[in-house]
Amino acid sequence: MRAVIIFLVVFFSSLFLTAQNKPEKPQLTRILFVLDGSQSMLAKWESGIKMSVAQKILTEMVDSLKRINHVEMALRVYGHQSPVPPQDCGDTKLEVPFSKNNASKIKQKLNSIRPKGTTPIAYSLEMSAGDFPNNTKSRNIIILITDGIESCDGDPCAVSQNLQKQGVILKPFVIGIGLDMDFKETFECVGRYYDANDEDRFREVLNVVISQALNTTTLQVNLLDESGNPTETDVNMTFYDEYSSEMKCNFIHTLNRVGRPDTLSMDPIPTYKICVHTIPSITKGNIVFKPGEHSTVAINAPQGKLLVKTQKSTYHKDLKFVVKKPESHETLNMQVVNVAEKYITGNYEVEIYTIPRILIKDVVIKQSETTTIKIPKPGLVTFVGSAPGYGAIYKEEGNELIWIQNINSSVSNQTLAIQPGKYRVITRPKNAKESVFTSNKKFEVVSGRADKIILY
Repeated sequence: MRAVIIFLVVFFSSLFLTAQNKPEKPQLTRILFVLDGSQSMLAKWESGIKMSVAQKILTEMVDSLKRINHVEMALRVYGHQSPVPPQDCGDTKLEVPFSKNNASKIKQKLNSIRPKGTTPIAYSLEMSAGDFPNNTKSRNIIILITDGIESCDGDPCAVSQNLQKQGVILKPFVIGIGLDMDFKETFECVGRYYDANDEDRFREVLNVVISQALNTTTLQVNLLDESGNPTETDVNMTFYDEYSSEMKCNFIHTLNRVGRPDTLSMDPIPTYKICVHTIPSITKGNIVFKPGEHSTVAINAPQGKLLVKTQKSTYHKDLKFVVKKPESHETLNMQVVNVAEKYITGNYEVEIYTIPRILIKDVVIKQSETTTIKIPKPGLVTFVGSAPGYGAIYKEEGNELIWIQNINSSVSNQTLAIQPGKYRVITRPKNAKESVFTSNKKFEVVSGRADKIILY
């Protein structure tokens, strides 16, 4: 009982400190105790039989938890209704459902349980999915207390992982009462396994599990540069549940006042996947925190900047360009000229939406440097026709004409900002029904100069 009191003092102190920093209401946590009521719980264990010890220690914990407003409890028991033989693999029951102020009902039910039957762990976990109300968003936690392994044909690991993937529960806790250590691997795939080889250890483990279920842990994410130093920052990080893919939280990575990555407060129960929204993004999965301990996660995210620079003018006011992966040509970002953005170090392709478009390969982004691409100021060309017509603008490259852009066939006059170079415009009026009326005009664009081309 002394351990429970110490736990409560620490717990409520942490709540008080948390309330000072974060006045928002704590998230509702629902804890479902799944208790082994099978025949093996009649075995002698130190001061009494296993069931009596479990009833006593679990009753103490229920008494402690009833004082916490944002916690609801429920009790499911298996193996306590049908004696063996024969084996009843459907012997599981939600004895006390979730509700406010139900601690006395749970304690009363605990004291009335008499071990009888078999151990249908998988089926009990499967049925527990319906024990949690689905009308509110809460942290749903299962604490499985057992002295034996699955005795029916179920697969507790598969059931647990499926419930986590569906987002029904967070990763369960499993407390083994006097179990052989050889069974540890059997339960590690079900949830976080804790071995209680004696009564004191059982009480201690239960306190630890409850503390983990209700308290947060701290995390530091180091975004490493090419030298392995945590200098990269100011980028969003999304934390997902690895099993359910549910988005848990977002943080803009920050360096604190002494230049170190800021400390985050995290729920220690889920297994996380972190997506760092650099360009391109970086993902690191299978991240498990040690509750009560400060964790550090290192992610390689070396970055430099890219700037496409042009003389500011009305011609290029809204000019954009795309940055692509050189191998797949996948578009990573659409960027505005004269504004620098960060990218992970490496090689890229840049396509600038000038007329004509400019494609630059092997653009190298280096650590903490700004790669600058300068493009010339365009010339302004006005195309004048006596009527709307059909045609296009071509760039002359030796004896070859490279198509650049069709003219607007719905107007007779149009003005375009075109990059310096030699071009040709080939057009024909809409109302001309013979090819002989095709107009073929060469012209040269000079940076910053305005020209007029009479089409026909």
